[in-house]
Amino acid sequence: MGILAWIVLGLIAGAIAKLILPGKQPGGIIVTIIIGIVGGLLGGWLGSLLFNEPVDGLNLGSILLAVGGAIIVLLVYGAITGRRGSRA
Repeated sequence: MGILAWIVLGLIAGAIAKLILPGKQPGGIIVTIIIGIVGGLLGGWLGSLLFNEPVDGLNLGSILLAVGGAIIVLLVYGAITGRRGSRA
């Protein structure tokens, strides 16, 4: 999968993950893309490990795995940045 496809998949996965999770998440469009790309990598790794289903293109299975990974990444990112902001 090329870099442009990873960016598109990251944008889709990050945006869907932000829509699924309630509340206001930190970050703008760049953070959404990064979270989506990292989520795609995490989802692809978990998918290949658990379901033998890698993220290999812009298809429904890849998008679902990427969204699942992006939700995990978004929860971790929110927990880290939320704690940091409440100390100040």
